Amino acid sequence: MSANGAASVRCVGGILHDQEGRLLLVRRANDPGRGLWSIPGGRVEPGETDSAALVREMREETGLLVRPEALVGHVVRGRYAIYDYTCTIEGGSLRAGDDAAEARWIDSAAFATLALTDGLADTLRDWNLLPRH
Repeated sequence: MSANGAASVRCVGGILHDQEGRLLLVRRANDPGRGLWSIPGGRVEPGETDSAALVREMREETGLLVRPEALVGHVVRGRYAIYDYTCTIEGGSLRAGDDAAEARWIDSAAFATLALTDGLADTLRDWNLLPRH
């Protein structure tokens, strides 16, 4: 249960860097966080594993087929408990879809200028997962 008494919603996020060290981010098309940049991801559906949810969400939001790897941490944002995993690309081509208005690779200079979801920069910094270049 969250602080307000409502059950929490389990979510997953995919942290993915390309060969140049840029970070994959999406600009959210819907609330919460409409118009803000974040890592791609979403809700875990009933009966779904985190891994299956992450593969589905990454495909829907970014067009990429990924292989989930290590759980790097989790955050709680309101009623959402978000479990973030590193990922490796296995196929697909980058395009925004589903809940993403935009999807793109972000370098460190661009990252510093974006309107990000609350706490994202600090969390990625703490996990040593900011864009590398």
